[in-house]
Amino acid sequence: MPLKIQQNISLAKYTTFKIGGPAKYFCVVKNTDEIKEVLEFAESNKLKVFILGSGSNLLVSDNGFNGLVIRIMNNELRIMNNEVFVGSGFSLAKLVLESVKADLTGLEWSTGIPGTIGGAVCNNAGAHGKCIGDVVEEVETLEVAQKSSTVPKRKPWGQHIFTNKQCQFSYRNSIFKKEKRHVILNVVLKLKKGNQKESRKIISEYLKLRADKQPLKYNSAGSVFKNPRISEERLKKIFSEYPKLKIIAKDNTVPAGWFIETLKLKGKKIGRAIVSEKHGNFIVNTGNAKAEDVVILISLIKQKVRDNFGIQLNEEIEYVGFGTY
Repeated sequence: MPLKIQQNISLAKYTTFKIGGPAKYFCVVKNTDEIKEVLEFAESNKLKVFILGSGSNLLVSDNGFNGLVIRIMNNELRIMNNEVFVGSGFSLAKLVLESVKADLTGLEWSTGIPGTIGGAVCNNAGAHGKCIGDVVEEVETLEVAQKSSTVPKRKPWGQHIFTNKQCQFSYRNSIFKKEKRHVILNVVLKLKKGNQKESRKIISEYLKLRADKQPLKYNSAGSVFKNPRISEERLKKIFSEYPKLKIIAKDNTVPAGWFIETLKLKGKKIGRAIVSEKHGNFIVNTGNAKAEDVVILISLIKQKVRDNFGIQLNEEIEYVGFGTY
């Protein structure tokens, strides 16, 4: 059965922000063969490609994406002993519950994080001091041939297996995020034997913590900025003015939300986009917000933090359709 490739599909409904214009082409794929087929379509039509999971960490341009958006929904799941083989399109939230049912532990920290396992691996998603890179054993990918690539020419659509070390996991980053030529197909996680009762208790606590601290009633893309790592010298200067910060600063890293809240930017509004009153590192869509509203708000926050603290905030969210992507 031929793939259904649609045209001019609004991306707003496919993102948690509910913001963004249309994709020139849009296709849902459910297995490796379909992914190869749709990539061949993109190559033959010289189209830029964007891989979409659940759209939980994205800001899509109001102009949309002038290329092909591929929504990966391969949902295979196999659990053998303490190893979990999972398709990149599988829901991270569902995976947590399935792992607990199998008496495994190691993913409870990700409770409440929207997104797919592929997106989580690409961005090295994390919370509560832990990240997905801690439990990844292998990642299977499809390498998209890039004419502009500086790497030696390889066979188009070559499949590769990356070990944990080869994934180059770092804070909210990985080789898959740095090098756009890799399409994540499947992931193997190595968890530990756990206790269902204890895991469910931890999950419940994390859900309550998330509900208490995050603006879950509004559409957002999650945390907007990465928590900046600050030099010892600059941190001492900030501590001298804000001694209570020592309680929350860990390993020379300060929550981005602290800067935003200290500058009293909560509630700052551009159009229908607003800095959450509940959590400074969230920008929420209060209804029909434009990507332009969010971009202006992000720029304002970065300027204020830079001017007042000498700190450059960097975005955790990914921009789609803004020139370079």
